Amino acid sequence: MSELPPAPAVRLAQRSDVPRLAATLAAAYPDYRWTSWAFPDDGRAQRLHRWHEVLAGLAGVDAGTTWVSEGCTAVATWEAPGDPAPAADMQAVLDRDLPKVFGGRHRVVQASDRIAAGGRPDGPHWWLRAAGVRASVRRQGLGAAVLRPVLERCDADGVPAALAAYTSGVVRWAESLGFVVSASERTAVDHELPVWTLVRPAGG
Repeated sequence: MSELPPAPAVRLAQRSDVPRLAATLAAAYPDYRWTSWAFPDDGRAQRLHRWHEVLAGLAGVDAGTTWVSEGCTAVATWEAPGDPAPAADMQAVLDRDLPKVFGGRHRVVQASDRIAAGGRPDGPHWWLRAAGVRASVRRQGLGAAVLRPVLERCDADGVPAALAAYTSGVVRWAESLGFVVSASERTAVDHELPVWTLVRPAGG
């Protein structure tokens, strides 16, 4: 009987990883409908990169909630249960840069985030902010690997994990990892995109 290949190595991201992990997340979904919906046309690529750089990179690294594969070819960034408020200097960056990257779409994105939050568990849980894998290394288990540290911790601590999805493809991927749809709505104001909230109970 042949042995299973070893699981891909993943680790917590460090400050030196921020440029590469932001680039991976920005490149992971070039045709993702949410991206063209959420960001203005002008400078969209730069806006998307800065958004990942701030949330997954700077904030996620400071909070210890962003995991990467070797070479940062796969990334997952989370909001932890009871996540403490960012340090004052980090909060200043968030307050300054997030409205800028979304421009005139900022309030619509915020309102749609609140819609997705309606399906989140009431109690403590981990919330997946973003995950992505470089196209060149897909189908190697890296997407599941960068989620594994948190999912295993959820099982050990007896808490669920949750995420929002905007395409049926992401829904199917999440379901393959044990997530179940808890709510299905549409984006605020324009109702242009579907919004699914999915929850993975502790124990998968």
